[in-house]
Amino acid sequence: MDLLGSILNSMDKPPSVSDKQKALMKKQKEEYQKHQKAEAERLKVFRDKVEKKISKFLQDDNAKEYKFPPMDQIQRSIIHDAAEVASIWAYSFGEEGVDRHIILFKREHAPSEDQLNALRRGEEWNEDIARRLAEERERRAKEEQEAASRPKKRKDDFVPNSYYKDKYQHLIGKEAALEAARKTEANSSYGCVPSQNKKDQRSIEQTLADIRAKKRKLGNTDESKQKDENSK
Repeated sequence: MDLLGSILNSMDKPPSVSDKQKALMKKQKEEYQKHQKAEAERLKVFRDKVEKKISKFLQDDNAKEYKFPPMDQIQRSIIHDAAEVASIWAYSFGEEGVDRHIILFKREHAPSEDQLNALRRGEEWNEDIARRLAEERERRAKEEQEAASRPKKRKDDFVPNSYYKDKYQHLIGKEAALEAARKTEANSSYGCVPSQNKKDQRSIEQTLADIRAKKRKLGNTDESKQKDENSK
């Protein structure tokens, strides 16, 4: 305890706040509170103006949209909140810190995706542009529908560049080439070879019987070879 007491006594005491410093801190606090109160009052006045503009906008039957000038994020948040209360659409466009602004739309005149995309790109939008885009979309849809309705070309409709009889008539004669071409039918399994030459005419029972006979024959042959080897 004596050692701890001596250490504490040797340490410097924290500096005390003078009356002048206390007065300065108090003044700064009062100014901050005053500024906060003034800012809250300013935003309240701004919201009242926004609500009046929205009310006037809704009462104007000819107005479909209303554009606010560029403003900071806090003011835009107030407009979004007031628009939500009034049940109208509010979209922000432009670059932050440069020309970020809000446009209001009535529910019955909600913007299309084409209009929103154009405004986000900073492009103009009017009825002529909307009509031109609608016509272009209708034209593409019609072309796609016509393309889908056209019958697709089958493999059977394929026309070769040259015919068999024309290709080989100088070697085997025109009549012989014609007869060969008539007998030779294209087949996806065998190529350009008469499919009749590749076709197995046997029944299933006959095929199985031939396989069993072949196995017996092979077995007898192996057995004969084994006997010959044993006799040696």
